[in-house]
Amino acid sequence: MGIIQLENVSKTFQTDGGVIEALKNVTLDIEAGDIYGIIGMSGAGKSTLVRCINHIEVPTEGKVIVQDKDLSKLTQKELRKQREHIGMIFQHFNLLMQKSVLDNVCFPLFIQGKSKSEAKKKAYELLDIVGLKDRAKAYPSQLSGGQKQRVAIARALASDPQILLCDEATSALDPQTTSSILELLKDINNRFGITIVVITHQMAVVREICNRVAIMKDGHVVESGNTIDIFNHPKSEVARELFSKDDGSDSQAQPAVADRIQNGTRVRIVYSENSAFEPVIANMILTFREPVNILKASTKNVGGVAKGEMILEFSKGSEHIEEMKAYMKDKGLELEEISDTEAGGGSHVD
Repeated sequence: MGIIQLENVSKTFQTDGGVIEALKNVTLDIEAGDIYGIIGMSGAGKSTLVRCINHIEVPTEGKVIVQDKDLSKLTQKELRKQREHIGMIFQHFNLLMQKSVLDNVCFPLFIQGKSKSEAKKKAYELLDIVGLKDRAKAYPSQLSGGQKQRVAIARALASDPQILLCDEATSALDPQTTSSILELLKDINNRFGITIVVITHQMAVVREICNRVAIMKDGHVVESGNTIDIFNHPKSEVARELFSKDDGSDSQAQPAVADRIQNGTRVRIVYSENSAFEPVIANMILTFREPVNILKASTKNVGGVAKGEMILEFSKGSEHIEEMKAYMKDKGLELEEISDTEAGGGSHVD
């Protein structure tokens, strides 16, 4: 049983324009120690979901169970106590601008009743963990975006949480700073075993640090599971769309050297570092003496493992399609057929 369980959670809002169903029967099980990504386009219900995990938003229906406690059955005092075990960081940092970095980190400790000396000692330790001990006396206005987020992370860790919720925590940061923040979160997860829930619309964030992922659309979870498995074999249209927009890929466009192949059978192939050394596609073309259209080619780092994909189109009317598929499978590639809408215009080889 996971550290966080959502059982048929729904959330509706009454607005002037009518009822909005933000969440619809969401069921998730997040294990202790996971870095769990919840991803979807804007309006998918991600932020509402994360606010239900700590009952900032109370679900209209369903249960949220955290550390074996049904949050709906807790008194307000018990809920406040439970929230001490759940840290949270936000897209825009939410720092107290009139307070120093040190005082920002001390703030939750003061709320818990810690003495000034005890709070400062703990705050300096946390600032050292996030690499900002030398900026303790600075104010948020004197910090970069990445530094502000590091202060927010230190503040979130002040109450020794077992769970850390990250709501679009890197969306306001440039790619290099995002990478450094993700490395920090991975280090915190490894060092302290804190379960991290990452809310994001950035596929690059999920593939960089998350071991498990749930994909949302229109308030539903449409797909969930191991990140590498979903990357290799996305089953939902929204997953494929998110992968296609992933700006962390190393895509290479190939020059056109043959007439365009149109309306042929299309397949998506996935390869790992173990299957990437042999020029399988080139050898296959030489073996069967048929042109193949490469519509897309990319490589990505998924949880520290090199993964890549290609979308291929075979010549319409070819008699060797099944043989070529078998050839690629024998070479360790994974294949699945896709529709025309899942592949864009591409490049061509023969």
